[in-house]
Amino acid sequence: MTEPLIVFLDAATLPVPLKSLPLAHRWVNHAHTRADEVVARLQGATVAVTNKVAITAEMLSLLPQLRLIAVAATGFNNIDLAACCTHTVGVCNIRDYAIHGVAEHTLMLMLALRRQLLSDRQRVQAGEWQNASGFCLPANPALEPPHDLAGSRLVLVGSGALGQATAKLGAAFGMQVFFAGRKGQPETRPGYLPWEEALRTADVLSIHCPLTDDTRGLIGAAELALLRPSAIVLNTARGGIVDEAALLAALQTRQIAGAGLDVLSSEPPRQGNPLLDVQLPNLLITPHVAWASVETMQTLADQLIDNIAGYLTGAPRNLL
Repeated sequence: MTEPLIVFLDAATLPVPLKSLPLAHRWVNHAHTRADEVVARLQGATVAVTNKVAITAEMLSLLPQLRLIAVAATGFNNIDLAACCTHTVGVCNIRDYAIHGVAEHTLMLMLALRRQLLSDRQRVQAGEWQNASGFCLPANPALEPPHDLAGSRLVLVGSGALGQATAKLGAAFGMQVFFAGRKGQPETRPGYLPWEEALRTADVLSIHCPLTDDTRGLIGAAELALLRPSAIVLNTARGGIVDEAALLAALQTRQIAGAGLDVLSSEPPRQGNPLLDVQLPNLLITPHVAWASVETMQTLADQLIDNIAGYLTGAPRNLL
């Protein structure tokens, strides 16, 4: 029997060791792959591994030997699932791997914004503390005053593994933790707050839901207007969930106190982004790295190999 050929199209996105696959095979890594290189590189491949490289219906029609697409991520918007069904190509993804990393990153953004960390650092670098009249430098009067996490209300949009992990960290800091009910739903599940009540009462609104047709633009101008002026918005999920123009306007008019983002609507933002064109001490943007700790990436890599091994040995895992 011919050894299966496994081709990783964007191996540079996963810079940790891959454990051994427990069966005979051939493995080829490509650091990055352009769209016009996909078909040539997957010729003869049984398994395609991709993090963000798109695999389309047109590509699949030219790859008759392909049997599995192993997505090295949770999101799979880059895969044409309908075409995979047509061509009998399995698709599996990574699940619940970034529980600690994303929750900790969310908490980092939360603490930095609630405690004026960015502003304090900038003011020390500018020499303001060195020239202060007292032993400490008073809070920046242009921003919402610093607040403790303890006793404040954390509202989470999304109650999956990442939302639940963030809820536990918030509770450990003494926060009042609530999940938001679905927008537009007349009834709310037990343990959830109605959508508008959730927004109106949140001190911290943290997003942990997937990007779908229903959640695209979920947080726009109308939703931001419901928030308290002292509230902050955090998004470590997907950029398209938040209307970025509306968010920028809310920050500039002090309609909300701050925002922390690990994601943008287009990544990488090669064409720019309005949120990157401003210097605001209450806006903190990180480059989609909440998942990128060594431990979290290793968990992903191990699960990726298990997914491939499971499929090739007749025990598929995490199929979509």
